[in-house]
Amino acid sequence: MTTFAHHMAFIGGGNMASAIIGGLIRQGMKPDQFTVVEPFADTAAKLLNDFGITALPAAGPALAQADLVVWAVKPQIFSEAAAPVMPHTRAALHLSVAAGIRTDSICRWVASDRVVRCMPNTPALVGQGITGLFACHSVTVADKALVEQVIGTTGQFIWVHKESQLDAVTALSGSGPAYVFYFLEAMTEAGVGMGLSADQAYQLAMATFSGASSLAAASTESPEVLRQRVTSKGGTTYAALTAMEAAGIKPAFVKAMQAAEQRARELGDEFGKA
Repeated sequence: MTTFAHHMAFIGGGNMASAIIGGLIRQGMKPDQFTVVEPFADTAAKLLNDFGITALPAAGPALAQADLVVWAVKPQIFSEAAAPVMPHTRAALHLSVAAGIRTDSICRWVASDRVVRCMPNTPALVGQGITGLFACHSVTVADKALVEQVIGTTGQFIWVHKESQLDAVTALSGSGPAYVFYFLEAMTEAGVGMGLSADQAYQLAMATFSGASSLAAASTESPEVLRQRVTSKGGTTYAALTAMEAAGIKPAFVKAMQAAEQRARELGDEFGKA
């Protein structure tokens, strides 16, 4: 059994909280080591059914036993959610998964400088996530080790040295699964248009993404070299890539991620004022 915090609190019990809780329980934590604040009855019922955790409808003194508080709330309600929690959790380490909300705002709202901000992505739900992490100066080496243990149950992680880099993480990997699904949609649609069934096209597209990612992970070569290895001049792949280049796919894709990065910065400005 892995040693985690003696007790953990989650403010919000939705998908990301459930991914982390599920990973921790698989590693040996018990349901009674969690306090979850979740006002929505359906979500609370799912926590009870999946993990045996009875969620609280509102913050209360039970939160004071938490060594680590995980903030799994929507960015627009963070400050409102923090107000009733803060009096009970000043001594805890705080880990935020709220997109865009910067640590200066979080520290103010939770009345603590022991704050780690992270940007996970939805493959964490199946243990295949990648999370960017940034720690305030008051976060200790032991605090970071605890965060790594917790986030490690959902997949991989990286630490960034500048908080602004989390906006790039948001644009690249936080929003990234949607880009993959977008291309899966397009490949499936194209396959159907060329005579395959929707199921056949989707299976081929999904296996291709999964297999190519595994091949890249197993290789020491750059994606450019890997691409060149399957692109013979005058062949089918060359025809497809030439069409993509003519359509400006790569610069459009880069521009799209820059738009996501900009929106991440705007979220911090917009919701961090309270």
